[in-house]
Amino acid sequence: MKLHNLAPAPGSTQKTKRLGRGTGSGLGKTSGKGHKGQNARSGGGVRPGFEGGQMPLIRRLPKRGFTNNWQKEYTTVNVGDLEKLENGTVVTAELLKEKGIISKVEAYGLKVLGNGNLTKKLTVKAAKFTGSAADKIAAAGGSIEVV
Repeated sequence: MKLHNLAPAPGSTQKTKRLGRGTGSGLGKTSGKGHKGQNARSGGGVRPGFEGGQMPLIRRLPKRGFTNNWQKEYTTVNVGDLEKLENGTVVTAELLKEKGIISKVEAYGLKVLGNGNLTKKLTVKAAKFTGSAADKIAAAGGSIEVV
């Protein structure tokens, strides 16, 4: 391959419109902007969402809800999902991500929920446990560690 052989992929580039270069080009005289008016002027046009002075839709609709800036985000996993692991495993958020049980670890860590059943003896390390999750892990002979 040499420099003179380089070219963009077919169809990936388009020729630029040459405006105001005579009537034969189809884009002469007013250069595709029509006759007079706001859109024909330099810097013309209206901002996005402007409805000609009518009260815009975004301002006509009521505001709903709010975002809590201090909310703690946890990655959640159910006790039933831990059944896939081998007996005697030390369960951490990183291990669960590696095994594909969870997709990502949130900023505040892992929270174990009590949905499902557990028969394996596991040591579970997490930031939080629900009461039912802790009971089910203990009933299966496992232990919990709050990290």
